[in-house]
Formats: sequence, C-alpha cells, structure tokens
Amino acid sequence: MSRENETTGPAAWQYAVVAVVAVLIGAVMAPYAAGVTRGLGQSSPDAVAVVTIEGPITSGSVDRVRDDLREARQNESIQAVVLEVNSPGGSVPASESLYLAVNRTAAEMPVVASVEGVGASGGYFGMLPADRIYVTPGSLIGSVGVVATAPTGAQPPGAITSGPDKGSGFTREEALAQAETLRSEFVGTVMEERGSELDLTREQVSYAKVYLGSRAVENGIADRIGDQDTAIAHAASRADLDDYAVVEKEPPQQQGISLLGQVQTGDGNTTVVVEEDTFGYRGVETYQYLALYGSVEDREVITDE
Repeated sequence: MSRENETTGPAAWQYAVVAVVAVLIGAVMAPYAAGVTRGLGQSSPDAVAVVTIEGPITSGSVDRVRDDLREARQNESIQAVVLEVNSPGGSVPASESLYLAVNRTAAEMPVVASVEGVGASGGYFGMLPADRIYVTPGSLIGSVGVVATAPTGAQPPGAITSGPDKGSGFTREEALAQAETLRSEFVGTVMEERGSELDLTREQVSYAKVYLGSRAVENGIADRIGDQDTAIAHAASRADLDDYAVVEKEPPQQQGISLLGQVQTGDGNTTVVVEEDTFGYRGVETYQYLALYGSVEDREVITDE
C-alpha cells in the first residue's frame, strides 16, 4: 500500500465520523430550534412572543412569567405578547404580582390573551390588562373572588411574643373582613379593566361564577372566540406587523397542587403522600387567601342565565 493510501484511508474515516456526529447533533438540536421560533420572516426581525401561564399561580411560577415578560420588554425585536393561559388561579399575592407584570408590559406593547383551557380566578385576574381575551367555546372563564383557608393549629404552648396580637393570627371576623376587602379589589379591577365590555352588573360579577367561553363572550368576561393563532394574528396586527416571527417560551414543569393524597398500592395497602404546599410558606398559623377556582367537578359552570 502506498503512503498516499495510508494517509487517505484514516483521513476519510475521520471525516465520516465528523459528518455523522454533525448530523446527530443537528437532529438533536432541531426540535429545540423549532420550539423557539416559527413563522420567521426573511426581511423583518420583529416578533410576537408567546408567554405561557400554566397551572397553579404561585410565587415560583409567577417569577418565571415575570422574567419572560421583562425579557420581552427589553428585547427590541419583540413588538407584542400573547399570553397562553391555562390556569385555575392560585394565591392572592402571586395573582396580584402577575397582574402587575402583565399591566407593566401592556403599557409598552400590545398584549393579547388566549385561553383554550381554564382562565379562572387568579388566572383571570392576571390577564385582565390584555387588550383582548380570546377563548374557545368550551373554555372555562371567570370565578372572580377569593377563598380563605382556615388555620390548622394554634401557637405552641409557652410562646413568648412582643405584643398581644403578635403571632395570634386572625379571628374569623377579621379573616372575613380581609376576604371582603380582597373580593372588592378583585371585582373593582374587573369593572375598571372590562367595564365597557361587560354585560354584567358589579353584583353579578361578585357572584364569582365561571362561564363557558361562548357565554363569557356574550356577557363581556371575554372578547372573542378564537385559538392561539387568532390571538397571535391580532397581536401582530395591533403592533402593525406584516412579516414577523413567533417566539414561544417553554412552560415550566408544574407540581401537583394537592397537599395530602392517598395512593393505592398493588398489595392493597394505602400509602399517604404529602406534597410541599404549592402556595407558599404556612409556618404562621393564620388564614391564607386564594384566588382559586378549583376543580371542575366541585363548581358549577354557567352556560346560560
């Protein structure tokens, strides 16, 4: 064998290995690239960002949404935002934080909401600043109100406090008064944000009913029937975009919202599963306020009145 052949053989083999590796890397990375943008135009860098609000609204999930919205505001190529909402709500503080982040973004660019599943209670509250709310006929929308969860225990015996009310928690009357204050703020925000579109009185909104999407459009809780693509097209139109990309933010992994559950094992025994509280720290034994709709089985859905 000539020296030329000795050199060419290994070189060709090495080239083939590099080519195969490159193909494999391309195959692995392609789904990630496809998940980041779609509809990318050749002549325009402008984009509509899709930000997902999925599952229970907690301080952790809202932190991620706030980061996404902040990035959208700071990115010169992002000209509009679509909120992809599928949430039954969550804690009141987290829902208020979400509302403020969406409101801040809506002050700088068009924001449109799309609900193809559930957009209730705190999930609905958070998207109220949107220019338009799109729903599907079977979406669940509304539930404007709060739920107060009672303490599960008392202060430990012999506790020393710096004042008579320190660590004492709230009485039932005080908790009721606070829940009423939060209800009034929630309803007031709905009336302020959607007053001109609503075909409901303040008292009717206060009933905290949840509506099917088709009914929600009729009474003004939502604006239009349409899917996410419809919402994207409207957001682009509001931003005067003809040629644009769609940048999709990946939703986070959500934990279950159950605090205590039971699992039936194969041998017939029952295992108790305790999960971390989804809505935050509960070390202080006091009432906790949730803007939470709950499961569909537990609540009435209004299709007509």
